[in-house]
Amino acid sequence: MRGAFFGLLAAAGTFLFVDLREMSLANAARPGHDPMATDAPVLPPALTEGVPGAPPMEPETSREILRRPIRFELLPGGMLKAEGSIDPGAADRFAEEIAARGEYVKAVTLNSPGGSVEDALTMSKLIREKGLNTKVATKALCASSCPLVFAGGVAREAEENAILGVHQVFNAGEVRRPSPEQAMSGAQSTTARIARHLDEMGIGNGLWIHALETPPDRLYYLTPEEMAAFKLITTPGATAKRAD
Repeated sequence: MRGAFFGLLAAAGTFLFVDLREMSLANAARPGHDPMATDAPVLPPALTEGVPGAPPMEPETSREILRRPIRFELLPGGMLKAEGSIDPGAADRFAEEIAARGEYVKAVTLNSPGGSVEDALTMSKLIREKGLNTKVATKALCASSCPLVFAGGVAREAEENAILGVHQVFNAGEVRRPSPEQAMSGAQSTTARIARHLDEMGIGNGLWIHALETPPDRLYYLTPEEMAAFKLITTPGATAKRAD
């Protein structure tokens, strides 16, 4: 079954980029979500068939804080707070923080609109290697590439009204545009790496399928029931109610 799933993802990537030139023209007016850009929304609209839908709620943290490069703060109880956008180089700073704090860090609490996929994957792998837990607090945000970091936790908790969302990977901020062939190859390679990582972390296939189906200027906001079904959350009572 696992082999069939990866085969399906590879095929999906191929069909997705066959008409890349036409798709690029059609989407030219639809920017990708870059949390570091001043004109990009911290919370993109929800994925809908018609008019863009509103996010389930607004995060408690200000947009200015969420847009800045991610920062780390050691809280009582061995909780390391990671807050802000996952900028290139974030993984190196995270590794330095973990090395400096040593055995004091027991868990990482996330509040981030996402950012660099490479850094997110590296951070996630280090979290699992160190045997740390992850958490998204009430009205905290974990979107775009942030759920990849969250997936690294040995135990993973999303508190009531935590905001988690996923969408397609895209090349934000790149000046040079790849050729259709390069884009196809890169997309399939990245898709395979993310799918393999999530599988190794014990996350269900449905999470990444929702990401593949969601344009980069939208977010698929996960319900508590979906988080539990995809095994994105693991701790008892982590399937929290969401406000009406």
